[in-house]
Amino acid sequence: MKKVSNETAAYKSGFVAVIGRPNVGKSTLINSLLGQKVVIMSDKPQTTRNKILCVLTQDDAQIMFIDTPGMHKPKHKLGEYMMQAAQNALSEVDVICFVVDASEELGAGEKFILERLKAVKTPVMLVINKIDKINKENLLPIIASYKSYHDFCAVVPISALKSNNLESLITEIKSKLLPGPKYYPDDMITEQPERMIIAELIREKVLHLTREEIPHAIAVDIEEITTRTNEDLYVRAVIYVERDSQKGIVIGAGGKLLKEIGQAARSDIQNLLGSKTYLDLWVKVKKDWRNRDGILRNFGYE
Repeated sequence: MKKVSNETAAYKSGFVAVIGRPNVGKSTLINSLLGQKVVIMSDKPQTTRNKILCVLTQDDAQIMFIDTPGMHKPKHKLGEYMMQAAQNALSEVDVICFVVDASEELGAGEKFILERLKAVKTPVMLVINKIDKINKENLLPIIASYKSYHDFCAVVPISALKSNNLESLITEIKSKLLPGPKYYPDDMITEQPERMIIAELIREKVLHLTREEIPHAIAVDIEEITTRTNEDLYVRAVIYVERDSQKGIVIGAGGKLLKEIGQAARSDIQNLLGSKTYLDLWVKVKKDWRNRDGILRNFGYE
């Protein structure tokens, strides 16, 4: 029988769901843990729409983080899909990181999630984010208020934006994982298809550059990715909105806003893929797409 080395025997691996109310910093946390931008970020709530698996590989462990859509009461079919994606993640993982915002009081949104955690047998870790926004003396009362609702396996205060105390979080997560194999190659940081990552980077720029009525009505579909003879990348993408008035807003006067969206997105795409990219952006209307099952499936929301 082949002898297993102590190093191999001690290696740990596991899946960690990162859940929380919209806009508490889940995507920022995962990007900070990985040391590079993999999932999009925005100050608009409900930025993440799909479960996104990101891989952190270290000498003694491989941790697969699942960035989930913010848990909330859905208002349309897309919202129902997002909520189901987040809920499903709870039963598929080894550890749950429940991320909360230290600068906001425990409210109805947090209680909505805590109620759903009662039926979960997976260890739940309370991750108190944005501690850079509060006075230190306020931290203990925050911890006490959450612990009165749930028996957490650990409590870790952090600042994802400032990368404060992230090593402690990783250490706590590792302590809850069992010995296991390395599932992914060392250089792999996500299993997301290239098309989906590019679409998300474009959507992020729309979120940043448009006003409140637009963000949640946006979907991005990558129609073509082609490597040209000079090794440059050609990407044709369509930004879908729900109304004609929204189309005009995204394009902007004389196409100015669409050009700005394209320039910002192209920069991120080139950084991600390491090749010069020509981004061909179009804007089209699909009325009420968030409530149409067939269109949702076409956009990858299964």
